[in-house]
Amino acid sequence: MSRDVPIHSWSGSYYINSEKRWENGTLSITRTMVRFVSSQSKESLAGFRLSRIMDIKMESSSFIFSTLTVLEEGNVKHWFGSLKPNRVVVYNVLEHFWRERLLSPNSETRGAECKPSKGRELINLVAGSQRRMEDTGVVLSNQGEQFDNMMQGLEKIDSDLGVADKLLLELESPSWWPFGKLPWKTQQEAKAEDAARAAAAAASAAGKGSGRNKVIASIPAVVTKGGTSDLKPGCLVVLVSSLEVRDTNCQLIHRFERNEIDEIRVHSPYEITVRQRFIGKPDICYRFLSAKMPEAMSVLDMQYKKKVEFTSEYAAFKATPVSSPSGTEGPNWNEGLLQKCQDTELPLEVPAGELSQLQVHVLQPSVSQAEAQELKQMLMQLKNLALEAETELERQDEVLDDLTSSTDRATMHIEKHTCRMKRLL
Repeated sequence: MSRDVPIHSWSGSYYINSEKRWENGTLSITRTMVRFVSSQSKESLAGFRLSRIMDIKMESSSFIFSTLTVLEEGNVKHWFGSLKPNRVVVYNVLEHFWRERLLSPNSETRGAECKPSKGRELINLVAGSQRRMEDTGVVLSNQGEQFDNMMQGLEKIDSDLGVADKLLLELESPSWWPFGKLPWKTQQEAKAEDAARAAAAAASAAGKGSGRNKVIASIPAVVTKGGTSDLKPGCLVVLVSSLEVRDTNCQLIHRFERNEIDEIRVHSPYEITVRQRFIGKPDICYRFLSAKMPEAMSVLDMQYKKKVEFTSEYAAFKATPVSSPSGTEGPNWNEGLLQKCQDTELPLEVPAGELSQLQVHVLQPSVSQAEAQELKQMLMQLKNLALEAETELERQDEVLDDLTSSTDRATMHIEKHTCRMKRLL
C-alpha cells in the first residue's frame, strides 16, 4: 500500500529483548508508523504508530554505544543502534515528525456519506476568487510590460538628448578654446545628475524592499546542505521574492532569490531539494524534510511552476491523499462519530421528530477535515497571489513616478536645447 511507502529510512540494528541480541536491518518512517525490518528474514521486528510515542532519546547501553531509544505507550522501550549516517540525523527526523503531530489517527475522515455541501460551497467560492485574482494578475503583468516599454522609449530619448547636448556644447565653445568644449559646465551638470540619480535609486530600493520581503509561509523543517548526512532542525521561509533557510533561532543560513533558483525537486510530499546552479564552481543545494511541507508546496508550485520537478519516488505517494490516514488501531471513523454523539449533551425532553434532526446535525459537521485542509491550501495560494499583485502594483507605482520625472526632465531638456539653438542662429 502506498501509505507504507517510507518517507525516510536508515540502516542500523534493533535490540530484541526476548532473545537478548541485536539484529541488523532497516529503520524507516512512513506516514503513520515507525518500523524496523530485519535484513535477513525480511520480517518486521518492531512497528508502532507515531501517535503512540511517548519520548525519544539518545542514550548509551552496555552492549553498544550511541543508541537511540523510543518509548512507546505501555512503557515499551525500543533500542536502535549502529544507525547510519549517525543517530543525530535519525533523532532529528523522528523528533520533528513526532513533534508536529502530522500523522494523528483522527486527522482523516473517511466515508462518502459525510461530504457536506457547505464545505464544498466554500471551496468553490475560494476557487472563484482565485481565478479572478489570476486574471487580475495577467492584466497587471501586461500593464507592467507596457510601462517597461515606455521607460525604454524615454531612456532612448534621454540618450539622444545627451548626444544633442554634447553637439550644442561644441557649437557653443569659443573659437579660441583648443579642445572643442568647455569642461566646467559638464562637470557641474554631471554632479547634479549623479546626485538626482542616487536619490532616486535610494527611494526605489526602499520601496522595493517593503513589498518583496513579505512572508507567505514559514514551516519548521529538518535541513541539510547537499546530501542527507547532516540533517539539522531549522525552518523554510517562503517570501514573495525569495526562499530563506533559517536555523531554530531564526538566524538566516542562506537566501535563494527567486530568479536564482534553477530547480526544486520533489522527492515526496514531505521532502524537497532546492538547487542553484553555477558554472565553474559547486552548486548550492539544500534539502528540506518537513511534516508541513504540503502547506508550502501549494505556494511553491504556483511561484516556481516551471522549475518544480517530481521524481519517481514521488509517484509512490500519489495513490492516497497527503493528509494522514487513520490506522487500524483504535475506533474506526463511524465509531468515532457515534462516540461524539454520545458525548454531546442533548436536552432531557425533546419533542418527537426533533431528536433525529439533532443527531443528524451532530453526525454531519459543516466542514470536514479534508475540506478544511483543501481550503487552507487554496487560501495560501490566494494569499500568494494577493502579495504578488501588491508587489507588482508597488513596482508599477515606482515606474509611474520614474516616467513622470523622466518626462519632466526630457521636456525641460528639450526646451533648454531649443533656446540654445535659437541663440546660435
